[in-house]
Amino acid sequence: MLYKIAVPVASILIFLGFWEFLVWVNGWPNYKMASPSDLPPAFWQYKELFLIMGWQTLWRTVVGLFLAVVFGTLLGMIIGFSRIARDALYPLLVGFNAVPKATLVPVIALLFIGQHDFNTVLMAFMISFFPIAVSVGIGLSTLEPEYRDILRALGASKFTIFRKIALPKTLPEFFGALKVAATLAFIGTNLVEIVSPHGRGLGALFKSGETNGNYPLMFAVLIALAVLGIVLYYAVVFLEKIFAGWAERAQS
Repeated sequence: MLYKIAVPVASILIFLGFWEFLVWVNGWPNYKMASPSDLPPAFWQYKELFLIMGWQTLWRTVVGLFLAVVFGTLLGMIIGFSRIARDALYPLLVGFNAVPKATLVPVIALLFIGQHDFNTVLMAFMISFFPIAVSVGIGLSTLEPEYRDILRALGASKFTIFRKIALPKTLPEFFGALKVAATLAFIGTNLVEIVSPHGRGLGALFKSGETNGNYPLMFAVLIALAVLGIVLYYAVVFLEKIFAGWAERAQS
């Protein structure tokens, strides 16, 4: 347990030390590149804004990620159980995922004028459901046909097959995709907050720092986003240990 905590903490401290050293060696002023020592004053000065806007970013990211999990899982089930659906939907999914999401922000903002929370949640959902759908679809499509035949002979429905056999089999891949989706959801949230600013979330705070030339504030926002991403990532790891811990034990 101590090892699992000490190693990540040590790596973060080494990174911060290298960052501080790099700024010091190059003699960069904080209006060009803020150093880690410039960040605590910025956090303290704007602590209330960080709490308020950090919460705004976090809850909208989590809601978007939750919707991505539900929709991605259902879509993955359709893709995994139907070859026709798989052949029809894969090109559409790949094409949609290839579109830069920053280009969709103005479109969404125009379609849903004034619906800032909805737009932010929608972008977090749109950018994060793809890896979940693909992982579930691949997991189900590679399910051994013998299991399906036996369960169908016993009168099991497709949903029962999914719940009893396919779901446990795909859980390791699912949680692997969920870790990726969690970070992507934050990207989607901040795209809307920065590209289509509405005065909410850490993206709006970053935009404010950029407008006022407050580089310590801008870098402090980036660190805050990284911390929230790490927290959400380890929340997924915690759930993985509960629901799919057997896969890690089996590999060891």
